[in-house]
Amino acid sequence: MRATATAPRAKRIPGESGTWVFLFGDMLVFGAFFVTFLVERATAPDVFDVARTTLHIGIGVLNTVVLLTSSLCVVLTLNAMRAGHRQLATRATVAAMTLGLTFIALKSYEYIALGTAGHGPGANDFYLYYFILTGLHLFHVCLGLGALTFLLTQTRRADLSDTRTALVEGAACFWHLVDLLWIFLLALLYLVS
Repeated sequence: MRATATAPRAKRIPGESGTWVFLFGDMLVFGAFFVTFLVERATAPDVFDVARTTLHIGIGVLNTVVLLTSSLCVVLTLNAMRAGHRQLATRATVAAMTLGLTFIALKSYEYIALGTAGHGPGANDFYLYYFILTGLHLFHVCLGLGALTFLLTQTRRADLSDTRTALVEGAACFWHLVDLLWIFLLALLYLVS
């Protein structure tokens, strides 16, 4: 028996090019906020360091684990969709969405705890930036849940056209961006002293 050679797959970027323009633009906006935060931090390092210690590092790390696990679920979704395993794709997407909602619940708890302790956005510049940065990220999580809802509707389809596949991949890439941004926020707000 002779082994049949398969043609190598052409490498391609997932999603549509417009998706990547949007994602890079979003990263630039967050990058500008990160630089502004660091400049402000340099002007009052003691205030920022003391305020940073009032954050609950455990919740920050737990939120990181939650989002990274949700990204893994999205990868499972895409792989299951490509293999034609619709039921697995649906379950993985629901798991990713549940983890996204868990992130929102944990962040809401953290906001309430900080506000109750008198550490609202008006307390000092650290908290102002904390609430702006994490609030903007939380808005992206909500948008990402919308993208995952779209992904969920596509898991029930028997076939995906090239256009729908690009949209599905774009939704997944957006969710991965949400996770990537959180990792930077964790380092910037919770860890760097």
